[in-house]
Amino acid sequence: MSAPSPAPVDPPLIDDRPSLRFGLVLGGATIAVRSYEPAAPPAGTILAIHGFRGDHHGLRRIVNALPAYRFVVPDLPGFGGSTAFAGAGAPAHDVRGHGLVIEELRSRLGLGPDTVLLGHSYGSVVASHYLAQHPGAFSRLLLINPICEPALEGSAAITTKLAELYYAAGALLPGRLGEAILRSRLVVDATTAAMLTSRDRATRAYVKAQHRAYFAGFSSPATLLESYRASVAHTVLEVAPRIAEPTLLVAGSADPLGSVAGQHALAAAFPRAELVMIPGVGHLIHYETPGTAAAAIEAFLR
Repeated sequence: MSAPSPAPVDPPLIDDRPSLRFGLVLGGATIAVRSYEPAAPPAGTILAIHGFRGDHHGLRRIVNALPAYRFVVPDLPGFGGSTAFAGAGAPAHDVRGHGLVIEELRSRLGLGPDTVLLGHSYGSVVASHYLAQHPGAFSRLLLINPICEPALEGSAAITTKLAELYYAAGALLPGRLGEAILRSRLVVDATTAAMLTSRDRATRAYVKAQHRAYFAGFSSPATLLESYRASVAHTVLEVAPRIAEPTLLVAGSADPLGSVAGQHALAAAFPRAELVMIPGVGHLIHYETPGTAAAAIEAFLR
Protein backbone atom coordinates (compact mmCIF):
# COMPACT_ATOMS: atom_id res chain seq x y z
CA MET A 1 0.00 0.00 0.00
CA SER A 2 1.42 3.37 -0.99
CA ALA A 3 1.83 6.05 1.65
CA PRO A 4 -0.77 8.82 1.56
CA SER A 5 0.28 12.17 0.14
CA PRO A 6 1.19 14.71 2.83
CA ALA A 7 -1.51 17.28 3.53
CA PRO A 8 -0.67 20.79 2.33
CA VAL A 9 0.20 23.32 4.99
CA ASP A 10 -2.24 25.77 3.43
CA PRO A 11 -5.01 23.89 1.60
CA PRO A 12 -6.94 25.88 -1.00
CA LEU A 13 -9.76 27.92 0.48
CA ILE A 14 -13.01 28.07 -1.43
CA ASP A 15 -15.27 29.46 1.31
CA ASP A 16 -14.84 33.13 0.46
CA ARG A 17 -15.95 35.66 3.01
CA PRO A 18 -18.98 37.74 2.02
CA SER A 19 -18.01 41.05 0.45
CA LEU A 20 -19.56 44.31 -0.62
CA ARG A 21 -18.71 45.48 -4.14
CA PHE A 22 -18.76 49.13 -5.13
CA GLY A 23 -17.14 51.42 -7.67
CA LEU A 24 -15.23 54.69 -7.57
CA VAL A 25 -14.59 57.01 -10.51
CA LEU A 26 -11.00 58.23 -10.73
CA GLY A 27 -9.09 59.62 -13.71
CA GLY A 28 -11.77 58.48 -16.12
CA ALA A 29 -11.62 54.94 -14.73
CA THR A 30 -14.22 53.08 -12.71
CA ILE A 31 -12.40 51.34 -9.88
CA ALA A 32 -13.98 48.10 -8.63
CA VAL A 33 -13.53 47.68 -4.87
CA ARG A 34 -14.37 44.82 -2.52
CA SER A 35 -14.92 45.32 1.19
CA TYR A 36 -14.79 42.21 3.37
CA GLU A 37 -16.44 42.72 6.76
CA PRO A 38 -15.76 40.42 9.73
CA ALA A 39 -18.62 38.81 11.65
CA ALA A 40 -17.62 40.62 14.86
CA PRO A 41 -16.30 44.14 15.37
CA PRO A 42 -13.07 44.28 13.34
CA ALA A 43 -9.69 43.95 14.96
CA GLY A 44 -8.56 46.51 12.40
CA THR A 45 -8.84 47.56 8.77
CA ILE A 46 -6.36 46.51 6.09
CA LEU A 47 -6.20 48.19 2.66
CA ALA A 48 -4.62 45.63 0.31
CA ILE A 49 -3.01 46.26 -3.09
CA HIS A 50 -2.52 43.33 -5.49
CA GLY A 51 0.36 42.63 -7.85
CA PHE A 52 0.95 42.91 -11.60
CA ARG A 53 -1.64 41.11 -13.75
CA GLY A 54 -3.62 40.32 -10.63
CA ASP A 55 -6.81 41.60 -9.06
CA HIS A 56 -8.64 41.13 -5.76
CA HIS A 57 -9.01 37.38 -6.37
CA GLY A 58 -5.30 36.84 -5.77
CA LEU A 59 -5.54 38.13 -2.21
CA ARG A 60 -8.62 36.13 -1.19
CA ARG A 61 -6.64 33.46 0.64
CA ILE A 62 -4.93 36.10 2.77
CA VAL A 63 -8.33 37.73 3.42
CA ASN A 64 -9.85 34.39 4.39
CA ALA A 65 -6.95 33.57 6.69
CA LEU A 66 -7.45 36.80 8.68
CA PRO A 67 -11.19 36.70 9.42
CA ALA A 68 -11.00 39.16 12.34
CA TYR A 69 -9.94 42.02 10.07
CA ARG A 70 -11.89 44.21 7.69
CA PHE A 71 -10.27 44.22 4.24
CA VAL A 72 -10.64 46.79 1.47
CA VAL A 73 -9.27 45.44 -1.82
CA PRO A 74 -9.44 47.43 -5.08
CA ASP A 75 -8.73 46.14 -8.56
CA LEU A 76 -6.08 48.52 -9.90
CA PRO A 77 -7.06 50.53 -13.02
CA GLY A 78 -6.93 48.36 -16.11
CA PHE A 79 -7.16 45.07 -14.20
CA GLY A 80 -9.95 42.81 -12.99
CA GLY A 81 -13.25 44.67 -12.81
CA SER A 82 -11.67 48.13 -13.08
CA THR A 83 -11.49 50.04 -16.33
CA ALA A 84 -8.32 51.84 -17.41
CA PHE A 85 -7.52 55.50 -16.83
CA ALA A 86 -8.83 57.49 -19.79
CA GLY A 87 -9.36 61.01 -21.07
CA ALA A 88 -7.33 64.19 -21.27
CA GLY A 89 -4.84 64.48 -18.43
CA ALA A 90 -5.53 60.96 -17.18
CA PRO A 91 -2.94 59.44 -14.83
CA ALA A 92 -0.48 56.90 -16.15
CA HIS A 93 -0.75 53.24 -15.21
CA ASP A 94 2.36 53.41 -13.07
CA VAL A 95 3.41 53.58 -9.42
CA ARG A 96 2.20 57.15 -8.99
CA GLY A 97 -1.06 56.59 -10.88
CA HIS A 98 -1.88 53.43 -8.98
CA GLY A 99 -1.02 55.22 -5.76
CA LEU A 100 -3.86 57.62 -6.50
CA VAL A 101 -6.24 54.72 -5.88
CA ILE A 102 -4.93 54.50 -2.32
CA GLU A 103 -5.46 58.24 -1.88
CA GLU A 104 -9.00 58.06 -3.25
CA LEU A 105 -9.97 55.18 -0.99
CA ARG A 106 -8.52 56.94 2.05
CA SER A 107 -10.61 60.00 1.25
CA ARG A 108 -13.86 58.35 0.18
CA LEU A 109 -13.97 55.70 2.89
CA GLY A 110 -12.53 57.83 5.67
CA LEU A 111 -9.69 55.40 6.30
CA GLY A 112 -7.90 56.88 9.29
CA PRO A 113 -4.23 56.62 10.25
CA ASP A 114 -5.00 53.49 12.25
CA THR A 115 -5.56 51.62 8.96
CA VAL A 116 -2.90 49.11 7.86
CA LEU A 117 -1.55 49.17 4.30
CA LEU A 118 -0.66 45.87 2.56
CA GLY A 119 0.97 45.27 -0.80
CA HIS A 120 1.90 42.09 -2.67
CA SER A 121 4.68 42.01 -5.29
CA TYR A 122 4.18 45.10 -7.52
CA GLY A 123 1.60 46.16 -4.93
CA SER A 124 4.48 46.31 -2.43
CA VAL A 125 6.10 48.97 -4.61
CA VAL A 126 2.88 50.97 -4.97
CA ALA A 127 2.14 50.79 -1.23
CA SER A 128 5.65 51.65 -0.05
CA HIS A 129 6.09 54.56 -2.46
CA TYR A 130 2.71 55.96 -1.41
CA LEU A 131 3.52 55.74 2.29
CA ALA A 132 6.94 57.32 1.75
CA GLN A 133 5.18 60.30 0.18
CA HIS A 134 2.40 60.39 2.82
CA PRO A 135 4.03 59.70 6.20
CA GLY A 136 1.54 58.96 8.95
CA ALA A 137 -1.25 58.05 6.51
CA PHE A 138 -1.24 54.43 7.77
CA SER A 139 -0.26 52.87 11.07
CA ARG A 140 1.74 49.96 9.68
CA LEU A 141 2.96 48.51 6.40
CA LEU A 142 2.71 44.84 5.37
CA LEU A 143 4.68 43.72 2.32
CA ILE A 144 4.29 40.20 0.90
CA ASN A 145 6.93 39.09 -1.63
CA PRO A 146 8.33 42.65 -1.64
CA ILE A 147 10.32 43.77 -4.67
CA CYS A 148 13.76 44.31 -3.15
CA GLU A 149 16.09 44.26 -6.15
CA PRO A 150 16.10 46.06 -9.53
CA ALA A 151 14.63 43.84 -12.25
CA LEU A 152 16.71 45.56 -14.93
CA GLU A 153 20.03 44.70 -13.29
CA GLY A 154 21.94 41.52 -12.54
CA SER A 155 20.83 38.00 -13.46
CA ALA A 156 17.16 39.03 -13.90
CA ALA A 157 17.90 41.66 -16.57
CA ILE A 158 17.70 39.32 -19.59
CA THR A 159 14.43 37.72 -18.45
CA THR A 160 12.96 41.17 -17.76
CA LYS A 161 13.91 42.45 -21.22
CA LEU A 162 12.45 39.37 -22.90
CA ALA A 163 9.21 39.84 -20.98
CA GLU A 164 9.07 43.48 -22.01
CA LEU A 165 9.50 42.50 -25.66
CA TYR A 166 6.63 40.05 -25.25
CA TYR A 167 4.33 42.71 -23.80
CA ALA A 168 5.48 45.27 -26.38
CA ALA A 169 4.74 42.83 -29.22
CA GLY A 170 1.26 42.27 -27.81
CA ALA A 171 0.66 46.03 -27.77
CA LEU A 172 2.01 46.59 -31.31
CA LEU A 173 0.22 43.73 -33.09
CA PRO A 174 -3.30 44.28 -34.47
CA GLY A 175 -6.02 44.17 -31.80
CA ARG A 176 -7.25 40.59 -31.66
CA LEU A 177 -3.88 39.07 -32.52
CA GLY A 178 -2.07 41.04 -29.81
CA GLU A 179 -4.68 40.17 -27.22
CA ALA A 180 -4.64 36.50 -28.23
CA ILE A 181 -0.90 36.34 -27.62
CA LEU A 182 -1.11 38.06 -24.25
CA ARG A 183 -4.11 36.03 -23.11
CA SER A 184 -2.71 32.73 -24.42
CA ARG A 185 -3.49 29.87 -22.06
CA LEU A 186 -0.22 28.23 -23.09
CA VAL A 187 1.75 31.29 -21.95
CA VAL A 188 -0.30 31.63 -18.76
CA ASP A 189 0.28 27.95 -17.90
CA ALA A 190 4.00 28.24 -18.63
CA THR A 191 4.28 31.32 -16.43
CA THR A 192 2.41 29.54 -13.65
CA ALA A 193 4.64 26.47 -13.87
CA ALA A 194 7.75 28.65 -13.65
CA MET A 195 6.47 30.43 -10.53
CA LEU A 196 5.10 27.46 -8.59
CA THR A 197 7.19 25.96 -5.79
CA SER A 198 4.56 23.89 -3.95
CA ARG A 199 4.66 20.15 -4.58
CA ASP A 200 1.13 19.63 -3.34
CA ARG A 201 -1.12 18.65 -6.24
CA ALA A 202 -4.20 20.40 -4.90
CA THR A 203 -2.32 23.67 -4.39
CA ARG A 204 -0.73 23.48 -7.83
CA ALA A 205 -4.11 22.83 -9.44
CA TYR A 206 -5.64 25.71 -7.49
CA VAL A 207 -2.98 28.20 -8.59
CA LYS A 208 -3.21 27.04 -12.20
CA ALA A 209 -6.99 27.50 -12.18
CA GLN A 210 -6.70 30.94 -10.57
CA HIS A 211 -4.21 32.17 -13.15
CA ARG A 212 -6.28 30.78 -16.01
CA ALA A 213 -9.36 32.51 -14.68
CA TYR A 214 -7.89 35.91 -13.78
CA PHE A 215 -4.39 36.40 -15.26
CA ALA A 216 -5.92 37.57 -18.53
CA GLY A 217 -8.15 40.14 -16.84
CA PHE A 218 -6.55 43.29 -18.25
CA SER A 219 -8.29 46.03 -20.18
CA SER A 220 -5.91 46.33 -23.15
CA PRO A 221 -2.41 45.37 -24.32
CA ALA A 222 -1.30 49.01 -24.09
CA THR A 223 -2.37 49.25 -20.46
CA LEU A 224 -0.67 45.94 -19.69
CA LEU A 225 2.62 47.12 -21.25
CA GLU A 226 2.52 50.41 -19.35
CA SER A 227 1.88 48.61 -16.08
CA TYR A 228 4.61 46.05 -16.73
CA ARG A 229 7.18 48.74 -17.37
CA ALA A 230 6.16 50.40 -14.12
CA SER A 231 6.45 47.09 -12.24
CA VAL A 232 10.10 46.59 -13.23
CA ALA A 233 11.22 50.22 -13.02
CA HIS A 234 11.08 50.60 -9.23
CA THR A 235 11.72 48.73 -5.99
CA VAL A 236 10.70 49.06 -2.36
CA LEU A 237 14.36 49.63 -1.49
CA GLU A 238 14.26 53.05 -3.16
CA VAL A 239 11.98 54.44 -0.46
CA ALA A 240 12.51 52.13 2.54
CA PRO A 241 14.70 54.56 4.53
CA ARG A 242 11.90 57.17 4.38
CA ILE A 243 9.22 54.94 5.94
CA ALA A 244 9.10 55.32 9.71
CA GLU A 245 5.99 53.20 10.26
CA PRO A 246 6.52 49.66 11.63
CA THR A 247 6.86 47.36 8.63
CA LEU A 248 6.57 43.60 8.17
CA LEU A 249 8.21 41.87 5.22
CA VAL A 250 7.00 38.35 4.40
CA ALA A 251 9.32 36.83 1.81
CA GLY A 252 10.03 33.44 0.27
CA SER A 253 13.49 31.87 0.32
CA ALA A 254 12.98 30.60 -3.26
CA ASP A 255 11.57 33.83 -4.71
CA PRO A 256 13.23 34.47 -8.11
CA LEU A 257 12.25 38.15 -7.88
CA GLY A 258 14.02 38.76 -4.57
CA SER A 259 17.01 36.91 -3.16
CA VAL A 260 17.36 36.08 0.52
CA ALA A 261 20.28 38.51 0.76
CA GLY A 262 18.24 41.17 -1.00
CA GLN A 263 15.33 40.77 1.40
CA HIS A 264 17.62 41.05 4.41
CA ALA A 265 19.17 44.19 2.92
CA LEU A 266 15.71 45.62 2.37
CA ALA A 267 14.68 44.93 5.97
CA ALA A 268 17.85 46.62 7.20
CA ALA A 269 17.07 49.71 5.09
CA PHE A 270 13.80 50.38 6.96
CA PRO A 271 14.05 52.27 10.26
CA ARG A 272 11.60 49.79 11.85
CA ALA A 273 11.12 46.52 9.98
CA GLU A 274 10.77 42.82 10.69
CA LEU A 275 11.46 40.10 8.13
CA VAL A 276 9.72 36.71 8.11
CA MET A 277 11.34 34.35 5.60
CA ILE A 278 9.19 31.37 4.60
CA PRO A 279 11.46 28.49 3.54
CA GLY A 280 11.00 26.80 0.19
CA VAL A 281 8.31 29.09 -1.20
CA GLY A 282 8.72 31.47 -4.14
CA HIS A 283 6.76 34.47 -5.38
CA LEU A 284 3.31 33.00 -4.71
CA ILE A 285 3.09 33.25 -0.92
CA HIS A 286 -0.44 34.64 -1.27
CA TYR A 287 -1.49 31.39 -2.99
CA GLU A 288 0.83 28.71 -1.59
CA THR A 289 1.33 29.63 2.08
CA PRO A 290 -1.30 32.23 3.02
CA GLY A 291 -1.87 30.65 6.44
CA THR A 292 1.80 30.99 7.31
CA ALA A 293 1.81 34.60 6.07
CA ALA A 294 -1.40 35.37 7.96
CA ALA A 295 0.03 34.02 11.21
CA ALA A 296 3.04 36.30 10.81
CA ILE A 297 0.78 39.27 10.05
CA GLU A 298 -1.46 38.62 13.01
CA ALA A 299 1.49 38.30 15.40
CA PHE A 300 2.96 41.53 14.02
CA LEU A 301 -0.29 43.50 14.32
CA ARG A 302 -1.07 42.30 17.83
